[in-house]
Amino acid sequence: MPTAWFGLLIVGIVAGILSGMFGIGGGVVIVPALILFLGFTITQATSTSLAALLMPVAIFAVLQYYRQKLIDIRGAALIALGLLITTWVGADLAIQLDKKALQTIYGIFLLYMSWRFIEPRQLYFAWQAKKNGTPPPQTKVSTTDITPTVSPLVPLVIGLVAGVASGMFGIGGGAVIVPALVGFFNYDQKLAVGTSLAALLLPVGLPGVLRYGAEGLLDIPVAVLVAVGLVIGAFFGARIALGLPSKTVKQLYGIFLVFVAFRFIFG
Repeated sequence: MPTAWFGLLIVGIVAGILSGMFGIGGGVVIVPALILFLGFTITQATSTSLAALLMPVAIFAVLQYYRQKLIDIRGAALIALGLLITTWVGADLAIQLDKKALQTIYGIFLLYMSWRFIEPRQLYFAWQAKKNGTPPPQTKVSTTDITPTVSPLVPLVIGLVAGVASGMFGIGGGAVIVPALVGFFNYDQKLAVGTSLAALLLPVGLPGVLRYGAEGLLDIPVAVLVAVGLVIGAFFGARIALGLPSKTVKQLYGIFLVFVAFRFIFG
């Protein structure tokens, strides 16, 4: 058992590092790890991951982003409200769906996430520039001290959509929140990460956890151990993200997600 406990802490730490760097809850690491290495069913893994994310595991990471003025507080509050409203919907869908269908949906979701992480168009343009001996294309840089002006409905709708994904797949919701803020509303990457982590600091997944708990699908000791690892990892992940360029790590993680996704879809 001590070996299993250590493994769960490592899973939490790895998930926490990615959480602190990319603003995701960490479920995209936790759920596959619990299924592949500990033999959990997808609903057991999803519910346990969601329970681990109930705790304020990213508190130290959020403080670091806050000190750098990299949190849209109003946006985070509205996103959290949306998450709180719809996580139970996602949990209910996960319980009702056929397990193989749920695994396939989750695999497709991971493929989508891998695309967002790898950014193949940017890689192609960089390769072409290197081949032609020209400077690589410059990516658009936005200022981190200015929060884009958007309607209050925008973060609320993002939170509602993220809540369904959170309840279904045991993720915090950041895997939906960050790409939406950056890709559609021109948020700076670090501002989007900080805002996402702040929204996920609240126990927004509680309705979903209660729904899973009613079906006897929670493993509380596992969730607590993973949460401890998440706290440790999120602190270091935030330090890495704020101090170093994270593009290469992001793309490598995207490649990893491709393999995990195919394992779910065809396994």
